[in-house]
Amino acid sequence: MTIVIIIAVFIILISIKQINQYQKGVRFTLGKFTGIMEPGWRLIIPIFQSYRKVDMRVRAVDVPDQEAITKDNISVTVNAVIYYKIADAEKAIIEVEDFFFAVSQLAQTTMRNIVGEVNLDELLSNRDEIAEKIKTIVDKATDAWGVKVDSVELKDVTLPEEM
Repeated sequence: MTIVIIIAVFIILISIKQINQYQKGVRFTLGKFTGIMEPGWRLIIPIFQSYRKVDMRVRAVDVPDQEAITKDNISVTVNAVIYYKIADAEKAIIEVEDFFFAVSQLAQTTMRNIVGEVNLDELLSNRDEIAEKIKTIVDKATDAWGVKVDSVELKDVTLPEEM
């Protein structure tokens, strides 16, 4: 009888999971989504249920240097920072494998495409407008992943040494 009580207490203790104030948990029962776990102590039935924690705070992604060619055929190197947060924990876990990597890759390609649509003078003088355009495109594309882009900041625009 004592062994049964000890085993029951042990199972209950390993079933209690803590979700911090800045997180949400995505619960799966037998591999199927069954709900969002709010902050606090939550019960997970071992073997039958699993969960993934999602950090809901704003994240900063440093978009690495990207070689791009402007509309007037000048090669430039551009880098940026994207600030985003998870708006929907369920979508962030279910709809995309690695949202952090996906946002970074999408930002890189979008940045290259937008730089290719403007002249060098526009790129240098309208950095805020270009950053806003990148933000709008990335935010719209990441809505399906449960990601909300707060802002995009162009850090550096480096010209070729011969200029």
